[in-house]
Amino acid sequence: MPENLPPCPECSSVYTYEVSALLVCPECAHEWAVAAVERGADDAIRDAVGNVLADGDTVTVIKTLKVKGSPTGIKAGTKVRNIRLVNGVGDHDIDCKVDGIGPMQLKSSVVKKV
Repeated sequence: MPENLPPCPECSSVYTYEVSALLVCPECAHEWAVAAVERGADDAIRDAVGNVLADGDTVTVIKTLKVKGSPTGIKAGTKVRNIRLVNGVGDHDIDCKVDGIGPMQLKSSVVKKV
């Protein structure tokens, strides 16, 4: 992480500080992920409705997905906790573990941040 931390995206305060994996603004109490800063604002990964996703977020699958080797697949409304953003295969950019299915990659266009 660079010595010069970026200003707060909410209030533009220059007094941001780092707490474990988050950057914090003392003036407006806004918190955001360090990974989002390293990736850049224009490279932010967004969910199906436009919310910016970060590592550790919880998301909900918005449509039923077929999964090879699974008779039921992933049903719409399934919560996926503790996601990790990656450069996956094709446009799959979320690495996660789905209960009952196991580890897999999802597209950010089929999830909604909780």
